[in-house]
Amino acid sequence: MKTNTTFKTLALALGLALAGVAQASTAPLPKDLPAYGPDKPLPVPQIAQRTLPNGLTVWVVPRDGLPKVNVALSVLGGTAADDAATPALSRMMARLLNEGTGSRSSRDIAEELQAIGGDYGAGAEADAINIRASALASHASRLLELVADTALHSTFPAKEVTLAKANALQDLKVQQADPDWQAQRAFGHAAYGDHPYSRDSLTEASVEAASPDALRALHDARFRPDRALLVIVGRIDADTAFRLAEQQFGNWKASGTALADTAPAPRTAAPQRLIVPRAGAVQSNIRYGRPAVPANDPDYIPLTVANTILGGGFTSRITQDIREDKGYSYSPWSRFSANRVGGSAVATVDVRNEVTGATLAELAKLYGSMASQPASAEELTGAKRLVGGIYLLRNQIQGALTGTLANYWVDGLPPSFLGSYVAEANKVTTEQVQAMGRKYFAAKDQSIVIVGDPKAIDAQLKPYGTFVAFKP
Repeated sequence: MKTNTTFKTLALALGLALAGVAQASTAPLPKDLPAYGPDKPLPVPQIAQRTLPNGLTVWVVPRDGLPKVNVALSVLGGTAADDAATPALSRMMARLLNEGTGSRSSRDIAEELQAIGGDYGAGAEADAINIRASALASHASRLLELVADTALHSTFPAKEVTLAKANALQDLKVQQADPDWQAQRAFGHAAYGDHPYSRDSLTEASVEAASPDALRALHDARFRPDRALLVIVGRIDADTAFRLAEQQFGNWKASGTALADTAPAPRTAAPQRLIVPRAGAVQSNIRYGRPAVPANDPDYIPLTVANTILGGGFTSRITQDIREDKGYSYSPWSRFSANRVGGSAVATVDVRNEVTGATLAELAKLYGSMASQPASAEELTGAKRLVGGIYLLRNQIQGALTGTLANYWVDGLPPSFLGSYVAEANKVTTEQVQAMGRKYFAAKDQSIVIVGDPKAIDAQLKPYGTFVAFKP
């Protein structure tokens, strides 16, 4: 998911908007502003559910509005199921699903999508391979046919595979030069160790192994109806949607032995001190965090609210201290990311070399404050309204709602979570936030990963332990 990380774009946009407002006027707000109005009942769409005879789970959400239908197909078994010798090979496979089937070339697929006012994307995340597609509601039948064809009958043509491999190698070179990518890769290893969640990026070995035969074999092993969900959302009635699902996916049969479930990821880890040397760098890219919990854990919602107070919004403690007060970084923030069998909580702060050590000191103080300093009424109310507001705003968008429901299923959550999330977030108390601080934000438990120039920052790092070079 992703779960929570899917809100990042809206949260950052909202934060920048608030920043603009803050900078536009320094006048204090009037003291007699009215209190917040009472919370309104949350609109929860009706989700029709059915399981086809072959085991495929189908969720349908009829919606008025734009004459459009969105479709999501998720199949369990993403990058966490890939072989350690060829990490993220499923990403290569997913990228090529729409590059040719037994009856359509890649050009045929592109032209058909254009004809029905559609779009299509496929990818692999840690726990699933996902297809997301949409089209005009009048062409729902053709859209479902196209999704089924690419999902079940992809042929991985040799010329398309060759081109995709060349592009992937170029992308990999760009990524390897990106300090943010380097920092996140190193943090994944610090948080998850040898668990498959740490292997979510392609390597040259993965790309070289992506032959048509290898991709077809991987596809056949992963794509099973009894480990898949189809979500259909839009201007379509449930009976029609179920009929089309049965028509296009009813003959899909499972074969062979299903993949074993991914083992639970660690929830604790010995804190590490890692540096990715980047000679001549003028700034340090800092990642400060630890493993956490999966999306179905009882701590998920309280930890979401606590993280929002710590670093998940423009008025968060991290932003107000490191950006507004100290001026060390333009956009420091923290993220809690929850998946099917594990999660992580991490702060991202990019600072100039001269204040690297001072920033680590501030992070330790801020993390410690989550246990020692109870959230104020203003902090708690603001965090809840930010969490709930972004969630409700995002899921008014039909495509986002489709993806949210698919992600819930992948993460082992029921569709009813859609209606309970905001209500449960609003129940979080100051005491719960402080408990999350003690449990997940103690400074002594956080790993520190830095991408930077050792010569420029080595002296500043000494108070925080011995940093060793990260070698993937």
